[in-house]
Amino acid sequence: MAAPLLEARGIRRRFGHVHALDGADFTVFPGEICALIGDNGAGKSTLVKILSGAEKPDGGEILVEGRPVTLESPLAAQRHGIATVYQDLALAPELTPADNLFLGREALRPGLLGALGFLDRPAMRRRAGEQFARLGVRLRSAKVPVSTLSGGQRQSVAIARAAMWADRVIFMDEPTAALGVVQTARVLDLIRQVRDQGISVVLISHNMPQVIDVADRIQVMRLGRRVADIPARDATVASLVAAMTSGGAAGEEAAGTVADNEETA
Repeated sequence: MAAPLLEARGIRRRFGHVHALDGADFTVFPGEICALIGDNGAGKSTLVKILSGAEKPDGGEILVEGRPVTLESPLAAQRHGIATVYQDLALAPELTPADNLFLGREALRPGLLGALGFLDRPAMRRRAGEQFARLGVRLRSAKVPVSTLSGGQRQSVAIARAAMWADRVIFMDEPTAALGVVQTARVLDLIRQVRDQGISVVLISHNMPQVIDVADRIQVMRLGRRVADIPARDATVASLVAAMTSGGAAGEEAAGTVADNEETA
């Protein structure tokens, strides 16, 4: 079995007297869509923030391709090829899709004009167009402000931006939460396209039927720890609910699965 691309071992995080994470483990393997689910307060958001560099753990270890790393900031996570698409998308609404892809990474004109701070907009539009085409993203227009696009198209721009600058793992926090049926299907297709481009995707979601449909593997958190790690093909909504609420059958099966993965890796 392949070694994990990104791994967390025994992560702990306290906020006062509250143990948000109490020895949490997490693994992402190359070329997979891995779902991370759990009830409110299970520790999902805290774990994702730690693995994205936005929070610092109180204990535990993070490894990228088997090497221990310290993710002291989101920029440090990006240097390791890790990006996150949060629910608010963090897009600049008055800028075009191309401008949003290069937000904070603007390309400058060559020569003196670049030294004076002039942007190379044709190059940015060309590279953005190539990125959208590579992922099969179809926008109503690439020249209008992002604020005029549909919710699904804005989500697509945010995912395309993450995939442009991350080459290992992208975390996606509830990417279809506010979308209709057609837009949801398109975003799920885009997530598969990102996976097919060689970037692993971690999907954080409360929609269990959707998770079972799109994910390759599902990890369940409860009370700050991982209680299940199972192939999506073996999961049912009932088994996932049991793991989320009481560490039930799925959680009991996962103990052996996790141990086998760690021995094989």
